[in-house]
Amino acid sequence: MFGTITGKVPSVSATILVVDDDPNIREALVIHLRNAGYQVQTAKDGIEGGHAILKSRPDLVITDAQMPHMDGFELVEALRSDASVASIPVIMLTSEADWQERGSRIGVNGYVTKPVRADRLLSIVAEHLKRT
Repeated sequence: MFGTITGKVPSVSATILVVDDDPNIREALVIHLRNAGYQVQTAKDGIEGGHAILKSRPDLVITDAQMPHMDGFELVEALRSDASVASIPVIMLTSEADWQERGSRIGVNGYVTKPVRADRLLSIVAEHLKRT
């Protein structure tokens, strides 16, 4: 599911919030991101993720598209509607290519398709953190 980690450790440790209802995916992402030098926080759904965003103001959010209670699309819409956190980049995990169009309309910055390759994820994360 996840490849090996390659790349440089970031010079300044950014904080990334991972929002996913699957504990196995969440933990795998945490391991890869921490091994790459990032600080990582987690949330199990969009509601918990929204609270974490407002409380800690992460540098980047990685969210699954499909989750109970509040999905990734609803989370992004809520994030983009709050000026205090609207500029935080969001990377969406999805298994459906057609969801990318929907995500683009609401302000998703990047996509990683499942199964997630760690090298691809880390590349997209680094790319979007450079822009902030």
